[in-house]
Amino acid sequence: MTQREIRPGRIALVASDTEEAHQALVSLTALYGNATPGEADVIVALGGDGLMLQTLHRFMNSGIPIYGMNRGSVGFLMNEYREDSLLERLTAADVTTIHPLYMQAIDQAGVQHSARAINEVSLLRQTYQAAKLRISVDGRERLEELICDGCLIATPAGSTAYNLSAHGPILPISAPLLALTPISAFRPRRWRGALVPNHAVVEIEVMESAKRPVSAAADHTEIRNVAKVSVREDKTSACLIMSDAGHGWDERILSEMFRY
Repeated sequence: MTQREIRPGRIALVASDTEEAHQALVSLTALYGNATPGEADVIVALGGDGLMLQTLHRFMNSGIPIYGMNRGSVGFLMNEYREDSLLERLTAADVTTIHPLYMQAIDQAGVQHSARAINEVSLLRQTYQAAKLRISVDGRERLEELICDGCLIATPAGSTAYNLSAHGPILPISAPLLALTPISAFRPRRWRGALVPNHAVVEIEVMESAKRPVSAAADHTEIRNVAKVSVREDKTSACLIMSDAGHGWDERILSEMFRY
């Protein structure tokens, strides 16, 4: 985690479509101005976690850090909304580097697709039929057949999102791990998932894909009727997330661990 100087007039503001976020955009623009992203030292996102993920994707690899202020419903990725002393808060904030997941998917027609995910890559059944999945790690088969509603691979940043709802483990933000978590596993019924090194390549083959169609989603990008999906961490891409001093990612995730 590092800190950086934020210069007056070099803040870019983006907001979700809600009235609350729009009002915040108007107020903060009057106080601090609204630079273009190309001129900004920092981008302040006003909304909820959905807007934060969209903003992180939009400015991935730009080198511009993103600071979220909660004007939404959840806001785990966001900081508290306050209009006062914003420059001081931004200058004192911690900056965390997040590497996304890179998903490569082949659909039933043999077409290849790719997308990146900051939170998780999830595979989900498309019909009433349970999915049948075969899981390999670094080319070695680890689970011959998983009958389930689906499964997901989550980053530490995403481990408190869908992964946690699926009863997956919460990971410290600096942990060199990915969470591989089943969703409503039927067989093997007692399998609770696995932790894999963040340098591993996870491959998931959809068995009986015509009869049991499965979709794959990397954050908000969905591919339908997939036959095979490969997931790895993309060390060549990075997002920069800013957190208020004393309320950084390590603290937030540690708090979540003792909340449940």
